[in-house]
Amino acid sequence: MRTNHQARSGFTLVEIMIVVAIIGLLVTIAIPNYFKNRQIAQKNTCLSNLRVIDTAKQLWAIETGKGPSDVADDTDLVGANLYIRKKPKCPANGNYTYWEVSEAPECTIPGHIFAH
Repeated sequence: MRTNHQARSGFTLVEIMIVVAIIGLLVTIAIPNYFKNRQIAQKNTCLSNLRVIDTAKQLWAIETGKGPSDVADDTDLVGANLYIRKKPKCPANGNYTYWEVSEAPECTIPGHIFAH
């Protein structure tokens, strides 16, 4: 008597559920790290922008003979032939305030603090 064995191919429901559970576990680990790293990158970019603004402010003050209490604005610092070619933007959608020459510029996002 011959037995007819048919080869079954494919995955069982348990195998598929295990793979889905592993993928779900990996996603729950990866997403918080992604957002944390994104916030760190945004903060570092913002601090770099604030450093550029402060340097431009200091150069503007030296070259134009301004004092520590003078305030520069976009027309003084930003332009094709000025200290900054294009106005920097905070990647976290904050706004920059230049303040006086003697003070460090600031961003409206908490934690984005530059001290010169």
